[in-house]
Amino acid sequence: MAASPAAQRLVVRTLLSLPAPLLRLMAGGGVVYQGGRTLDPRLQFLAARAKKSPPMETLSPEEARRGEAALSAFSADLEPGVTAEALSVPGAEGDIPARLYRPHPQDPAAPLMVWAHMGGGVIGSLDTSHAFCGLLARIVGCPVLSLDYRLAPEHRFPAGLEDVLAAYRWARDQAAGYGASDVAIGGDSMGGNFAAIVCQELKRTGEPQPALQLLVYPCTDVASETESMNTYADAFPLTRPVMDWFLGHYMTPDADPADPRLSPLRTADLTGLAPAVIATAGFDPLVDQGEAYARALKAASVPVRYRCYDSLCHAFTAFTGAVPAADAACREIAALVRDALKEREAV
Repeated sequence: MAASPAAQRLVVRTLLSLPAPLLRLMAGGGVVYQGGRTLDPRLQFLAARAKKSPPMETLSPEEARRGEAALSAFSADLEPGVTAEALSVPGAEGDIPARLYRPHPQDPAAPLMVWAHMGGGVIGSLDTSHAFCGLLARIVGCPVLSLDYRLAPEHRFPAGLEDVLAAYRWARDQAAGYGASDVAIGGDSMGGNFAAIVCQELKRTGEPQPALQLLVYPCTDVASETESMNTYADAFPLTRPVMDWFLGHYMTPDADPADPRLSPLRTADLTGLAPAVIATAGFDPLVDQGEAYARALKAASVPVRYRCYDSLCHAFTAFTGAVPAADAACREIAALVRDALKEREAV
């Protein structure tokens, strides 16, 4: 009989509470040092354990989705003072499930944050970002609307993106009903890709920009060949083969990687976009992409707060209950969002 989620979480947290030298020893010994960065010992231990399982790129999307559910063992509990409510919102071709997080008390000056989860456009669910959305809601004082957009390969590009854009527009019209002054957009990994593109799409159509865009280890160029794509090609949990697997399922055969709706970094004019908070992980093939997008936005006179968490890996928002450095990073990111919004109010 399989262990319950609560039992699995207890085992994981107990193991990861061991001293760092012991965790490194259990992971094979030594320190993982790549590209001038040292991997957190808890993530080193988890990476070693992950090598005992079949690589994601050998799985079907359905199998990968079942495996992704195990991430809940690493996630923190919902923040105190935050409630989560299930609802549905309009997507591009019908209603999609969503989850609304509300802090108590709520800052009436804070926007409604629309959130798109990670997963390469292929895996992920409302549970993937459950802990992080609650943390964001409490620290920023804002309601957070997390979206369960359509996934590939059942619904390939641009289905998920179009769901997020449609839900954002709905949220913009409904924000006041949730006690929010405005609306913001955010996401991690492919969700960060969607959030960046939503801002660009709104600019193209002449609509107002969000109050802020929050991009956490975003994919900004699906055809990227930056140094980090090679340095961290075998990183945990996102490898170069896994990225190829995601994109193979997400993109249509005739899709152009240079299409700005796939690669927002390739958009020529980034002026006038929403202020950004961008966070990357050091041990991540995507780290150079996130940094490059931050630089490009700054060059276009867009206000940007950028942080790279050198010892962390891709998907660290899902490790807040097991890796203290991930929890600290997520709290700092939320504080950066809060501070950026306060600065905007003061202007």
